[in-house]
Amino acid sequence: MVLLQSKQLQMELSSYIGRALREAFGKGPESVYVSVNQAFVTVYLRNFISPTENVLLEQKQKQLFQSTRDILMETLIPEFKAYMKILTGLDIKEFYYDWGLHNKSGMFVCIDSDPTKDENNMEYNGKNSIHEEVRVLSIQAEKEPEEIDSYLLNNRTLVVIRKGILVPIEKELIRTGHSEILKHAKRNLEKRLLHNKGNFEGILQTKVTDIFVDWDFQLDKSAIVLILSPTT
Repeated sequence: MVLLQSKQLQMELSSYIGRALREAFGKGPESVYVSVNQAFVTVYLRNFISPTENVLLEQKQKQLFQSTRDILMETLIPEFKAYMKILTGLDIKEFYYDWGLHNKSGMFVCIDSDPTKDENNMEYNGKNSIHEEVRVLSIQAEKEPEEIDSYLLNNRTLVVIRKGILVPIEKELIRTGHSEILKHAKRNLEKRLLHNKGNFEGILQTKVTDIFVDWDFQLDKSAIVLILSPTT
């Protein structure tokens, strides 16, 4: 477990991910912050946008921007999983990602086949209130999750996992090949709710600087990530 906590490991992953993104997108992120825990690898990207993507956003082509990144990420995710397994030994089964277009940020959440083994990060102040806030927001967006888990991985990163959130009409859209449209609509709706109606800062007693959300439709799961201001 010493290896998983080493700064060298984080630096190697950061360097590899930054280089891979630069090769795929034509421009890499300004900074890559990697955190490795017993069952999670999280990657926080700052100032990540290419000149071409900037033009798309200026032309109000947000959906095209997102679709293009989705295509490129689908080619990168298998490589990221394989490299993470070599360096960390973690068997990454779930990979979530999202972008903060307002500040050019990005987030990857990579989860081992058994996230419960990261039990050291499962308890924190305000956990029950965070779960209730996420439950209420989920009901507004789709339905009450069948299960909510959360992990405070470090003083900057809170990951909330929801299971069983898809309603029948969403499952039918996925079955008929409309996953991309569904994800685009869900991302717009949920991020609006998370940013405008969340009470996360009051519960956690710290500033929330970024919020990300993504889904694995096949597993009927979702990951929400809150990036917090470091505590002093």
